[in-house]
Amino acid sequence: MLRIGIIGAGRIGRVHARSVAAHPQAKLTLIADPMLDSAQEVAQAYGAEATSEANDVFVSDNVDAIIICSPTPLHGDHIVAAAAAGKPALCEKPLAMDSESVAQIRERLEAQGTPNPLVMLGFNRRFDPSFSSIHEAVEAGEIGQLEQLTIISRDPAAPPKEYIAVSGGIFKDMTIHDFDMVRHFLGDIKTVTAVGQNLDPELADTGDFDGVVVTLQNEAGRSATITNSRHCASGYDQRLEAFGSEGALFAENIRPTTVRRSNKHVTDAQEPYLDFFLERYEAAYARELSAFIDAVTDGRVPSPGIEDGAQALRLAEAAEKAAKEGVVVKL
Repeated sequence: MLRIGIIGAGRIGRVHARSVAAHPQAKLTLIADPMLDSAQEVAQAYGAEATSEANDVFVSDNVDAIIICSPTPLHGDHIVAAAAAGKPALCEKPLAMDSESVAQIRERLEAQGTPNPLVMLGFNRRFDPSFSSIHEAVEAGEIGQLEQLTIISRDPAAPPKEYIAVSGGIFKDMTIHDFDMVRHFLGDIKTVTAVGQNLDPELADTGDFDGVVVTLQNEAGRSATITNSRHCASGYDQRLEAFGSEGALFAENIRPTTVRRSNKHVTDAQEPYLDFFLERYEAAYARELSAFIDAVTDGRVPSPGIEDGAQALRLAEAAEKAAKEGVVVKL
């Protein structure tokens, strides 16, 4: 049984707390948040202890591993502290706010003698059953040579403006998952182009795009297209297509049921897509946690790791430059 402490009792911290509580090989023992009332609420729900100090998680004898759900600017400090304490960590994305900060994290880890800590990055979509099934089929050569990857990711509604202001922007906050997925399928990327949209009047004053279309290509000429939007009237739109020389694979949206209705008003009508990321990716979070626990048990560096986080962030920075300057960015 792996005893887990969580830093951060906000929305994503609660998602992980739920996953830990449901996992047969894990136990939530401590949750930390500067807002002690929030930490106590989550702790009470799952039989854990609460604290307002993140450092308590690193020094606790009742914590074997840590899940980092703190604000992005604190990820580096918490990764370094976890490594110094000898505790494996699962850190939410993005790894940092910029590549310069990533370099500083690496320097600090090297300086304290922990250059290769047991750190996993929270790219949970790699573990989605549908997406991972397509990846396994591509790796097995089921569709021949992969030529084009298409990812569509649209949120039901935009997050609060206060969140957008500190998120690092749509590329680092939202598209970062898709950048990791592209690398998962295509490996290192050589060119990035992007177009940003400002079509939602409610978000016009945020200084951020509310929709983006990104095209990426690797050295072999294989390409990927990412389409994102901060809003989608029909729900949480999450699709993936892998097109190859000998066929194609498709992951479609998930609905509450598979029921279809036909009558004088509609034909083949279905229920809306699942409307919240926790419902859509509940299985992915569970499988991500299992992969983390397995890596910790085996004493190996989990995947995706720090380098994957660094490369996804690099693509986010390239896409932002491409969208704002109207250029093709070469990596």
